[in-house]
Amino acid sequence: MSDKKDPSLWQGFKAFLMRGNVVDLAVAVVVGAAFTNIVNAVVKGVISPVVGAIGTKNLDHYSSCLSTACDGDQGIRIMWGSVLGAALQFLITAAVVYFLMVLPMAKFLARQEERKKATEGTQEVVEVTELEVLKEIRDELVARRRSEYGEQ
Repeated sequence: MSDKKDPSLWQGFKAFLMRGNVVDLAVAVVVGAAFTNIVNAVVKGVISPVVGAIGTKNLDHYSSCLSTACDGDQGIRIMWGSVLGAALQFLITAAVVYFLMVLPMAKFLARQEERKKATEGTQEVVEVTELEVLKEIRDELVARRRSEYGEQ
C-alpha cells in the first residue's frame, strides 16, 4: 500500500514544482536577491554618506534610552536608527523594483493590449464587411432568379 502512495505523492510534488507559479516565484526570489545586493550598495555608498553629513554614517548608532542610564549593556535602549535604516532600504528596494521592473512591464503589457485591440477591431470590420458583401450577393442572386422566372 505504501508503494502506491509514494509515487502519487511524488507525482503530485513534481506537478506542483512544474507549475508556472512556482517557477515564477523562484525567478522572483533570485531577482530579489540580486536587487538586495544593489540596494545594499546604494545604501552603503550613497544614503549612508548623505546621512553621515548630518550625523553618523552608520544609522545603527542612532538610539534613545528609556532608562535613566544606558551604559554598555545596561539600560533599555531603543535602536530607532536600525529601524530607519531598514525602512530606507525597503523604500529604495521598492522604488528600484517599481521603476526598473513593474513600470516598464506595465507599459509593455499596455502596448501589447492596445495592439491586440487594434488587431481585433480590424478583424471585426473585415468580418462585418464580408458579411455585408455576402448579403448583397445573396440579394442579387434572389433578384436575378425572380427576374428569370418573371416574378416580382
